[in-house]
Amino acid sequence: MFEALRPLVSSIIDSNKTPDAKMQDICELLKANVPHYDWVGFYFKNGDKRELKLGSYAGAHTDHTIIPYGKGICGQVAESNQNFVVPDVQAQDNYIACSITVKAEIVVPLFVNGENIGQIDIDSNTPDPFTKADETFLEFVNFEVAKIL
Repeated sequence: MFEALRPLVSSIIDSNKTPDAKMQDICELLKANVPHYDWVGFYFKNGDKRELKLGSYAGAHTDHTIIPYGKGICGQVAESNQNFVVPDVQAQDNYIACSITVKAEIVVPLFVNGENIGQIDIDSNTPDPFTKADETFLEFVNFEVAKIL
């Protein structure tokens, strides 16, 4: 599945659309084609503030448009610069609940010129669905997205 999506992600990046439109298309592509991706979004560093701001996303509306560094899974990734896979969000003390249906989350930082400027965040309503293949694929997505930022 992920191998089939790679050229589609690359073709979106190579399109003539704006960066925001490209990221929106990627969110929609992933949500529509990966069965265990129920919410897909990008968060970015909000200027000089120690917080993340929601960018493009596909899935249910969220009130979590600003996330302080250190808070929730996304806020922790903003500080650690490491992928964070959460097989069971209920087991996380520092989890920010977006929906009662979310069971698992994966967040992968997005680097431009070695700096963590954002991340891709995936929520799943399936318990423990994420594998190393998800991490590798999302690292590829972020590598591609970094080309347009």
